[in-house]
Amino acid sequence: MNEDRAPCLLHGLRVLIVEDQYLIADEMTRAVTALGGTVVGPCPTVEAAIAVLETETVEFALLDLNLRGEQVLPIADELSARQIPFAFATGYDDWVIASRHRKRPRLEKPVSIEALRRAANTILNKA
Repeated sequence: MNEDRAPCLLHGLRVLIVEDQYLIADEMTRAVTALGGTVVGPCPTVEAAIAVLETETVEFALLDLNLRGEQVLPIADELSARQIPFAFATGYDDWVIASRHRKRPRLEKPVSIEALRRAANTILNKA
């Protein structure tokens, strides 16, 4: 089966989106929904995302690296501690990401449905 046509492993999962720009968050929401996931959020701040993690079930996450000058690293650290798979969705290069998370997948914005499908399947197959 062609990898681009493979079923998406996001199907049925609760996906946290952490993104401060409304239009980009909306695009990511539509992509996750199109792949069968349920969106938790989107959250525009680290504080909002931490609150969601304290009250909601999250099985995968997409994180913008920079939320209006606030780094998303506390969320990445919390997801890592909880062993919840995630990817960064950012326009920044890899070197900007803290070394402890540099090996995490990075999706280039804007995130296409097919790029999200491939990345999610790769990440979730390893999880």
